[in-house]
Amino acid sequence: MGSWFARELLKDGNSVAVFDHEPKKIEGFTGGTLLHEPAALADFQPDLLLNAVSIRRTIEAFDACKPYLPDHCVLVDVTSVKNGLPQYYQQGNFRYASLHPMFGPTFANVDNLQEENVVLITESDPNAREFFRTFFSARGLHIFEFSFKAHDQMTAYSLSLPFASTLVFAACMKNTAVPGTTFKRHLTIAQGLLSEDDHLLAEILFNDFSLEQLERVTSRLEFLKHVIRDRDYEEATRFFETLRHNINA
Repeated sequence: MGSWFARELLKDGNSVAVFDHEPKKIEGFTGGTLLHEPAALADFQPDLLLNAVSIRRTIEAFDACKPYLPDHCVLVDVTSVKNGLPQYYQQGNFRYASLHPMFGPTFANVDNLQEENVVLITESDPNAREFFRTFFSARGLHIFEFSFKAHDQMTAYSLSLPFASTLVFAACMKNTAVPGTTFKRHLTIAQGLLSEDDHLLAEILFNDFSLEQLERVTSRLEFLKHVIRDRDYEEATRFFETLRHNINA
C-alpha cells in the first residue's frame, strides 16, 4: 500500500521520499528520494508523513519519525483497524488524517479502482481530509466517511466476518477432497487471504467489534444445523429466500 501511495503521489507532481527498514523493498523506487534512516526527514521537511507499516508497528513508526518532522507536518495512517490511534493522535501536537483503502494487491487491480472503496475518518484534519478526498476521487474510488468508532464497527462487518468465514473453511480442509467449482473458488479466496501477513490477519480479528460478528456467525450456523437435522424443506426455502434478499440476488 505504501508503494501504491508513493507512485500515485508522484504522478500528481508531489515531491516524495520513501523509507523502509528493509532497503530491498524500495530499491526499484524512482522519481523520488530514498531515505536511509528516519533522521533524514529533518532535511526533507515533509508536509505529510504517510505511515504504511503493519498495524502493530504504526505507533512505533510515528514515534521514530516525530523528532525529525516540522511542526506543520500532518501524520497519516492507513490502518485497517484504528484501535488506540484516536487516543494517540489526541495526546500529540501534530495534525492528522486517518484513511482506510478498502483494497490491496492481493485481490484488487490497483490500476483500475473504479469498483473499490476508501474510508476517510471524520475526525481527521479538514484540510488533509479534503486533500485525500480530491486524491481518491481522481482515481475513481468510492469514498465513505466514518468516525473512528463507526469505522471499526464497519471493519468488523466487512473484514472480520469474511475473514473468519474463510478461516473456518480452511480449517475444515482435507487433502482427500475432490473440489468442485464452488469449492475451488472458496479455496482461491482462502489462499489469497492466508498469503497476507499473520499480524494483519490477527489485528483484523482482534478488532473490538469482531466477536459480535462471530456471535452472529455461530448463531446462524446453529440455525442451519437445526434445519438440516430436521430436514425441513419449508424452513430451508424460507432461509434461502432470506439470504437472497440479504445479498440482493
